[in-house]
Amino acid sequence: MDLPPPSGNAATGALRFAAIEAGGTKFNVGIGGSDGKLEASGQFATRSPDETLSAVIAWLDEAVARSGAIAAIGIATFGPVDTDGSSPGLGRLGPTPKLAWRGLNLASPFRRYDVPLGLDTDVNGAALAEWRWGAAQGSKRACYLTVGTGIGGGAVLEGRMLSGRSHPEMGHMFVRRHPQDDFPGTCPAHGDCLEGLASGDAIKARWKAALSTLDAGHPGHEIVAGYLAQACVNIVATLAPERIVLGGGVIAARGLLAMIQDQFDRLANDYFSGFRATDIVLANLFPVSGLIGGLAIAEMALNQAAATA
Repeated sequence: MDLPPPSGNAATGALRFAAIEAGGTKFNVGIGGSDGKLEASGQFATRSPDETLSAVIAWLDEAVARSGAIAAIGIATFGPVDTDGSSPGLGRLGPTPKLAWRGLNLASPFRRYDVPLGLDTDVNGAALAEWRWGAAQGSKRACYLTVGTGIGGGAVLEGRMLSGRSHPEMGHMFVRRHPQDDFPGTCPAHGDCLEGLASGDAIKARWKAALSTLDAGHPGHEIVAGYLAQACVNIVATLAPERIVLGGGVIAARGLLAMIQDQFDRLANDYFSGFRATDIVLANLFPVSGLIGGLAIAEMALNQAAATA
């Protein structure tokens, strides 16, 4: 299935990159350039590894045959995953809830194109895209928090994604409970971590509806905003970003951003110099932040290969 047409095109003779955003419910794939603009994109449901990856590779093969060679590939994927560029296991998935995908090396099928390949998490890719071309453009340090079915976070510090032997798992930080919330949480590993309390799955399990469909006066809005505001305080306290970018379907709920900003102000109590509640912003590139981040990951892989040649 095609994604909505992206703005701009890369038909300029410049280097072309392949980007893959591997998600728990869908895989996005695209071709674009170093300007962050996609010239073509496609989308496939996440099914079995063989079925899903075969569909993505067939799409890429057709795109390359139609429009010409690619210079590098960038993959932004769900995790846990090995993101250590020096590791022989780069791209190997860890204990993901998608059991059929556990232990699979997501990079291996794409080495057939014999071009430099980079891989990181989908949220790190989204952070990189928003830092280069989106809502965090112009900042030195930026974090991205996606709040959808689950919760994940990524960070770009001085132009480098925060990754190595492992990668950030911001969705699994612990937050103080709202006094009116006795929900046990949905995270299979931690119960009432941030993801277990404030993700889309947690919201539906607790209130049997999406946050955006709850009445304006429903306490769910304040509870979820409070947990996400705490997450933002924790991120500022540990990584000192200049911008926190929020994406994901839950964030689209009317008025939620303003509630998060208000609660952040109360929690922070003017302690963090240089960071204001208005530095918590909505993603500009959602819902394709991760896919566009794949273009930036591909370009970084190409530059690294050239530097070590």
